[in-house]
Amino acid sequence: MINNPKYPYFKSGKLIPIDEFFDKILYEPNKGYYSKNFPFGKNGDFITAPTISNLFSEIISIWIITTWEKLGKPNKFNFVELGPGDGSLTRVLLRTFKKFPNLYNSVNINLYERSNFLIKVQKNKLKESKVKWIKNFDNLNDGPIIFFGNEFFDAIPIKQFSYDKNSLFEKCYSIDPILGINEVFKKANLNDIKDIKKFKVFEKSKFIEFPKLGLLEMDKIVKKIEKLSGGILLIDYGYIKNTNKNTLQAVMKNKKIDKQSLFKNLGNADITSLVNFGLLKEYFIKNKLRVKKVVSQKFFLEKMGIIERAKILEKNMTFKEKDYMTSTLNRLLNKESMGELFKVIFAFKSKTNNFLGFK
Repeated sequence: MINNPKYPYFKSGKLIPIDEFFDKILYEPNKGYYSKNFPFGKNGDFITAPTISNLFSEIISIWIITTWEKLGKPNKFNFVELGPGDGSLTRVLLRTFKKFPNLYNSVNINLYERSNFLIKVQKNKLKESKVKWIKNFDNLNDGPIIFFGNEFFDAIPIKQFSYDKNSLFEKCYSIDPILGINEVFKKANLNDIKDIKKFKVFEKSKFIEFPKLGLLEMDKIVKKIEKLSGGILLIDYGYIKNTNKNTLQAVMKNKKIDKQSLFKNLGNADITSLVNFGLLKEYFIKNKLRVKKVVSQKFFLEKMGIIERAKILEKNMTFKEKDYMTSTLNRLLNKESMGELFKVIFAFKSKTNNFLGFK
């Protein structure tokens, strides 16, 4: 049952597509999950790679440095972190970039963050004039641009559709103060049907997860890459071939919770879905970007030298520090943990395609 005064915008009897429903639950100012909670770490609801190990952020820093070199060491270079979490990755980036003065003097570091609450968290950690917070990409106009997102795309709510007798129906929620929240399927919008049919990855699917809001974000990013050159590197948990499964999940205190628990804790639990990397690859190609082979996080980090870097660092570590680094490295690389579940995709516009980490 839902009769929650915190969410007065849910009107009884109205059918709400699930992406609109969860977008409000996650991002509504002062009420949504990301607008009032600190979700990261052991005391939060989930742990991300930059908060697990500085090694991850160091490797991303090295990748950005080598990519700047591949792009010809431009004097003006834009870097945008999409959904920068608690600022942990950017803090390591700054520390690493300072060791490369030419890059440091060339790069403009921008954090693209929707939550004003998290912006305050990030600003407390990143007290440098080099870092700027942005709500859009309009003023990024000089030099090539690299976008980076770690667990960015999975946090953008998705639509869900199901075929019944060759007709496509969209999953919605019906809100009633007595009956509670119920799933209802209504005939899909014609524009959504057209958008879905553009992609070959959905041709034989009976159940479809379609990231309409996510692709609208990508549209803005792709336009900026087309104009300035550069690319976008995304790391997220997901799949390459369609699963025909519902991948929505909610997490509280680092544990998955069921639907009923979620509905009782609206605004207090994280809601995500697995990312369809096959769809992302097709989307980027349709938008005339080149795309490197989608690889696992394990493959990417190992190709970028994370194990060698760990061996160098452990020479000056105590036994306890070595043990901690080994356990966190294992979490990043282990097939049963993040190593294979997380995928890496890089889409770009550049004369060169010799970017590291993908072969």
